[in-house]
Amino acid sequence: MSDIVVRIRGKECFIKADRRYTETDEWAKLEGNRVLVGISDYAQKELKDVVAIELPSIGKTLNKGEEIGMIDSIKAISPFYAPVSGRVVEVNSRLESEPELLNRDPYGEGWILAIEITNPSEYESLLTPEQYAEKLKSKQ
Repeated sequence: MSDIVVRIRGKECFIKADRRYTETDEWAKLEGNRVLVGISDYAQKELKDVVAIELPSIGKTLNKGEEIGMIDSIKAISPFYAPVSGRVVEVNSRLESEPELLNRDPYGEGWILAIEITNPSEYESLLTPEQYAEKLKSKQ
């Protein structure tokens, strides 16, 4: 499966094929019993330049859809949400001093946190890359 490129209002947005997506533009990548979480390329382009991020505490228990932090950009302050239920087992502390990683590499070095998943079926219920692409196309 290859990555998808969608053009939204003149901007190319990349959708990685190896993960799932939420209606609120977070991505989730299953790695064993952990889910790595970040924001999509579309989300970072909408936010513009990210200047700060509020990260959750390691050990915090999350419910799917729960607000887990805030991203501060030159355009807005936006919440981000848990794509699955579980316990925070790791956060990307580099983002505290380098929040621009969310813009520069949203699918790589700009990952936000890792959740130890409690209900694997929640991951399967997230949007596939193709479904997420259709969601973005509807924003035109």
